[in-house]
Amino acid sequence: MTDTKNPETQPPERSELGYAQAVMELEKILEQLETADIDVDVLSGAVERAAWLLKYCRQRINKAEVRIKEVLADLEDQGVPESEP
Repeated sequence: MTDTKNPETQPPERSELGYAQAVMELEKILEQLETADIDVDVLSGAVERAAWLLKYCRQRINKAEVRIKEVLADLEDQGVPESEP
C-alpha cells in the first residue's frame, strides 16, 4: 500500500522518471535501509517505494527488450544481416 501522505512514496509520472534515475533512487534507499537506526515509519515507506521502483525498472527493461527484438526483426526483414560476434 502506498502512503498517500508522503510524496516520496508516490509513483511519479512515467515521463518524469528515467530508468537510470530509478536505479539511483533504489541505491539510495538501499543505503538508507542498511543503517541500523532507521525509523520504522521511514522503513515502511522506503520498502514500499523500493518495491514500486523495482516493478517500474522491470517494466522498462521488458519494454526495451520487446522494442529491440522488433527493430532486429525489422532489419532482418529488410535483408540486413546480423553482425558476427
